[in-house]
Amino acid sequence: MVGDKTQALANVMDHIVRRVVWRIGPVEITSTVVNTWIIVAVLFIGAFWIRRRLEEKPRGIQTLLEILVEFLHSMIDGVMGREGRRYLPFVGPLFVFILALNLGWVIPGVMPPTTDLMTTAALGLTTVALVQLAIVRAKGVIGYLRHLAQPTVVMIPMNIIEELVKPFSLAIRLFGNMFGEEMVVTILFLLVPVLAPTPVMVLGILMGSIQAYIFTLLTITYLPAGDQ
Repeated sequence: MVGDKTQALANVMDHIVRRVVWRIGPVEITSTVVNTWIIVAVLFIGAFWIRRRLEEKPRGIQTLLEILVEFLHSMIDGVMGREGRRYLPFVGPLFVFILALNLGWVIPGVMPPTTDLMTTAALGLTTVALVQLAIVRAKGVIGYLRHLAQPTVVMIPMNIIEELVKPFSLAIRLFGNMFGEEMVVTILFLLVPVLAPTPVMVLGILMGSIQAYIFTLLTITYLPAGDQ
């Protein structure tokens, strides 16, 4: 019994690290990619199902969605004021997508894609690239260059480095927290499979939600607050 658990603990990384599922020519399809496809499919099906049941008087899942929108509004308002709500079409799906990735473990056999650095790196790079486009759109090309020269021209190299570091900061923070949390959860399940599930599931939901919140909040702080 003890030997079995010891062997299982030694193989914990096998449960978490991505693996190649199949190959299409030179292209490797990893478990992370497959898990992401599954979660995206669930999101699309869920969105289609909810869309067909929207009513003028909210109830059930529609009520939860309206609570989510109000929550996102409060996040944006706290950083940018009400004018920042124009970014809701960007911020909202970002939060929901990352939350879904973080909670992917609720689908049997699926490992959260955010435990893979490749996923969080892609999220960080894409998010910061869209933020840069938003700044250019809000300020114009000249305004964007002036933005890089704040507070003085001497700071241009440092400001450029800061912008380059942002995606790595987002990626490492999300990956580190989700990978560590998933490792702890996996170990607890292996050690105490009878007692662990309920508190561990609650912990997983809490941690996944917090990490989605932090990633989204940091993204909001990067967005331009005004058109000037």
